[in-house]
Amino acid sequence: MELKLMMEKLGAPQTHLGLKNMIKEVDEDFDGKLSFREFLLIFHKAAAGELEEDSGLLTLAKLSEIDVSIEGVKGAKNFFEAKAQALSSASKFEAEIKAEQDERKREEEERKHRRAAFRELKSAFTQ
Repeated sequence: MELKLMMEKLGAPQTHLGLKNMIKEVDEDFDGKLSFREFLLIFHKAAAGELEEDSGLLTLAKLSEIDVSIEGVKGAKNFFEAKAQALSSASKFEAEIKAEQDERKREEEERKHRRAAFRELKSAFTQ
C-alpha cells in the first residue's frame, strides 16, 4: 500500500499487478515486501541498466532526485525518509483520517472501561 501511495504521489500510478511485479523484481528475501536495502536495489539496477524500459521500477528510479553513488546509502536513506515525511505531512486528508481513527480508538477504549466498570458493579450486586 505504501508503494502504491508513493507511486501515485510521484505521478506514476501503478496497477495492483504492476506493483506486485515491481516488488517481485527486487524482493531478495521473498517476503512480498520491500526492505530499505531492496528499495535501494531499484536505483542500483536502474544505474546498471538492468530494469526494463516499461518497468514501474525504472519510472520510480527516474523520478529520483538523488544519486546513491554520490550521496551514499545513509544520504539516500535520509533523503527518502525526509521526502516521505514531507509527502505524508502535506496531505491534509490523511491527517483528517488519522484523527478520526484516533478518535474511534479512544471511544472504543472508553466503552471497554465503562463495560468493565458495569460488570464489576453488577458482580457486587449478584453476590
